[in-house]
This record gives sequence, C-alpha cells and structure tokens, in this order.
Amino acid sequence: MKYPIEFTKMTGTGNDFIIIDNRSEIVLADAMADLAASICRRRQSVGADGLIFIQNDPELDFSWRFFNSDGSAPEMCGNGSRCAARFAFLNGIAGSEMTFRTMVGPIKASVNGTAVRVQLTPPSDMEKAFSLNLGGGSDLDVGFIDTGVPHTVVFLESGELGGYPVVDRGREIRFHPRFAPAGTNVNFVEVLNRHTIGVRTYERGVEGETLACGTGAVASTVLCVTRKIAVPPVQVHTSGGDILQIHIDPEDPLGNEVFLEGAALIVYNGQLTEEIVQGG
Repeated sequence: MKYPIEFTKMTGTGNDFIIIDNRSEIVLADAMADLAASICRRRQSVGADGLIFIQNDPELDFSWRFFNSDGSAPEMCGNGSRCAARFAFLNGIAGSEMTFRTMVGPIKASVNGTAVRVQLTPPSDMEKAFSLNLGGGSDLDVGFIDTGVPHTVVFLESGELGGYPVVDRGREIRFHPRFAPAGTNVNFVEVLNRHTIGVRTYERGVEGETLACGTGAVASTVLCVTRKIAVPPVQVHTSGGDILQIHIDPEDPLGNEVFLEGAALIVYNGQLTEEIVQGG
C-alpha cells in the first residue's frame, strides 16, 4: 500500500463507514480484511462499523467490497450501500441514478441531495413466526428472514424496547445453535403504530448494538407486514434517533419492490497514515 490513503467518513442514520476509492487498486484484495479490522477500531484509529472499497466494474457503474469492523465480509449492508451510492455520485463515479455490484448481486440506487434510496434484493428464507428458547426463561416470539444477510427479529411488547438488554440477548441469539454456523443479526422490534416501528439491532461482525441497520430495518418491516401488524410504507425509528423509510408491496412483501431510503451524510475527509494502520 502507498501512504497516505485518502478516505471519507460517512454516516447512514447512525451506521458509520470508512470509504476508500480503490479503483486504482491502492489496497490489494488480500490486505482489505486486515485493514478493516485495523482502522475500524474506535479510540485507537478512525473507528467505524465497516469499511467500503469502491472498485471498477466492467459492466456496472462500480462494484464494492464491504467489510465489518472485525474484518469479516458480510453479503450486504443496506446503510453502507446508501453511503457508497452518495460517495460515488459526489465523486463523479456515477450519476444520480446508478447500479453497482455487491455479493448479493446488482443494487440500484438514486441520490437526491443527502437522501439516498436503494432497491435491495428480494428477501428470502422467511420463517414468519417461531419460538426460540434461550434457556432459563420463557420462549421468545421471533421470525427469521434473509434480506441480503440473515436477520432474526424479536417481537417485543409495547414499552419494552427502550430498556431491553439488546447486547446480552443479541449475543445469545447471534451465537444460538439454531443459526449455526453462519450466525445471525438480531433485531428487537416494537410496533408504535400501523406505519411506524422502533428497532434496535445487534449486528453480527460488529458484535454489539449499532445505531441503525438498513437490512435489519427491512427485515423487521417485512416480517411486521407479513404478520399484518404494520402497513407499508413503514417508518423505522432507529436507536440513533434517525428514521429510515421502507417501501414494499403489501400484497407481495417478498417481491422485487423493496426500497430502503434515508440520509447518507459526509462526516469528514481524511488520510490514513502508515503508523496508524500498522499500529505504531
């Protein structure tokens, strides 16, 4: 790698990301995971939920490589895709309407100011409702769905969400044998009204609660609509205080019309030095 490495820090409704324009292959593929684990450390480096590399693509506007803060490579990240889209637009890599490649296939996005709307791949592998036993307590009312990455959704009673032990319960479910070996992201959901839900998320790969999760917001919405306890479009209130809009077809929630919309903001631009990447 040649230092310094230019990067942009962005946030998508509380999910924060480091983005590197890697079209000239500043960072080689075999170094990406280690770089993510190094520079996503909070207080010791830049700090972020994930690292995004913008790559050349022979057919689409661009492709991306996405890594969680622990260096793992999930199949998809909804809020990360919105930040990548706005970054690409602002840097002349793509127009306001674009298509880019991810591990789950091409993703369409549109940028309007700071608002970014992405069309995600159709959800799959849904189990609308089942009981999950963690031992030593009552069974949890949960559902499961893959919205590009696996998500378990835990349905809470009114007023439970704010004080719920998301990290402890999330970690138990994330590593539960029911979801081995890949594990699962975990969303805790409270229905606020027919068009509004509150969601707190424990993210696999971050291994803690994040302030928002785009694919988790979609997973929670699809299961709520399928259970007929919410009606689209659905506003998702995240634990970071921001709002995501989820648009799906109420008659076909598992169809192609799945849209995630919200703000994607630039925090700052910077340069990575060799000493911070190598840990001094």
